[in-house]
Amino acid sequence: MNVADKVRSPCVSICALDENDLCIGCQRSGDEITRWSQMSNEERREVLRKVAERESKVAN
Repeated sequence: MNVADKVRSPCVSICALDENDLCIGCQRSGDEITRWSQMSNEERREVLRKVAERESKVAN
């Protein structure tokens, strides 16, 4: 797979996990961050869907 075809990480270089094991910068769990480089694009898209849900909860 071409590097340009890979789903990019949502990392914003604010790396700190909160009490719920979620990064305060990108809203991924510690496990999602650790496994990101081994995930398929579909798995990454699923994580990004979860991230969007988490971000909408934080914003409300």
